[in-house]
Amino acid sequence: MPNQGTITTTQLKEIAPGARGTLQTLRLMRQLAKAAKKNHIIRRLAMSLTSGLDQKDYAGEIRNIHSFVRDNIRYLKDIRGVETVQTPEKTLEFQAGDCDDKSLLTASLLESIGHPTRFVAMGFNNGGYCHVYIETKIKDKWIGVETTEPVEIGWYPPNQTSRLVINN
Repeated sequence: MPNQGTITTTQLKEIAPGARGTLQTLRLMRQLAKAAKKNHIIRRLAMSLTSGLDQKDYAGEIRNIHSFVRDNIRYLKDIRGVETVQTPEKTLEFQAGDCDDKSLLTASLLESIGHPTRFVAMGFNNGGYCHVYIETKIKDKWIGVETTEPVEIGWYPPNQTSRLVINN
């Protein structure tokens, strides 16, 4: 997550370097998720992805949304040297995005059907923050929802040395 500038479909905003910039990016993502979860396109997609499940199969809802984003939205790096944050609607339109775009779409889909989410920025080897994913709750436990790797819900990237969490 380079911290040189943020582009969304609605604004161009300079962000600070380092952890302060990562926090700004996460706050922007939270704002975009709060708006998108009320969008009828996002909610309709979440409803469609979970329609074949038994009622109140909350773990199944999370699994289906996770699988959709993981398997149908291509991971694609940002513009070189520019931190780009897409709205969930743009990520669906482009069918591609980086870790923050895929996390933002996943959070919006889950939030639109009542699942709490939070954004997690993480780093490796005591370096700066370089990746973001979401966590959601199953019962009272927060679980990882990583959509850039071929993994199931509950998986966490190994060797994390730093975490910054912001609730949605």
